[in-house]
Amino acid sequence: MPTELFRNASHACIAFHDLVRGDDGVQANQFLVIDGGQSALIDPGGALLYTPLSLALSRYLPLRELTYVLASHQDPDIIGSVDRWLLYTPATIVCSRLWGRFIPHGVPHYQKDTGADRYLLLPDHGGDIPLGATQIRAVPAHFLHSVGNFQFFDPVSRILFSGDLGASMTDVDYAPVRDFDAHVPTMAGFHRRYMASNKVCRLWARRARALAPAMIVPQHGLPFADPVTIGRFIDWVEGLACGIDLIDEHESAFV
Repeated sequence: MPTELFRNASHACIAFHDLVRGDDGVQANQFLVIDGGQSALIDPGGALLYTPLSLALSRYLPLRELTYVLASHQDPDIIGSVDRWLLYTPATIVCSRLWGRFIPHGVPHYQKDTGADRYLLLPDHGGDIPLGATQIRAVPAHFLHSVGNFQFFDPVSRILFSGDLGASMTDVDYAPVRDFDAHVPTMAGFHRRYMASNKVCRLWARRARALAPAMIVPQHGLPFADPVTIGRFIDWVEGLACGIDLIDEHESAFV
């Protein structure tokens, strides 16, 4: 079942978190933001998820009305289904300019109307993406873990969609993290290996505190949804040793 993260008279944020079944793939969350008559689908996943996600979306809007597909980075579990979203919706694909030449490799050459005009390529500093009466802010998060990585901040709900940062491997029901200390082991191994260095972690922490999000929602696992837990997560990321901080000639420091 989808989870409504936020709703008011004109704006809604919905999480889809249970569409990957059994051993078919790694659990992943997809997100829909609606404002007025426009909509943005965040990190829709690979071909595995296209059919169940499109059916789930149809409860909220016709596919022919989808405005954007936002991709935090280039991984298959983020945007591997791009060909289907281009073919079956009018959506503009939003991603880093670094991936504007790579993501189309997943689009069969025979498809029409899938050219450069269907992409909004973000500069490194990010920017605002108009959505109805508001906008979604593309927040730079480069090297966390992709070299061209963005998070997406919704100023109405104050939700930060954080991509792989904050990802956790857990099989509990989708609900906000309550016991942060118990949650750390579900994040630690992934972050030590996939995040580039403590320098970029510190830069992110400074940016996240300035945004003052009401919720931080990763692409895998559970959200952070109260001020204390959000603060502890930001502090944890800020102090994280990871990536090139750990590697040595034995390449064994990530375990």
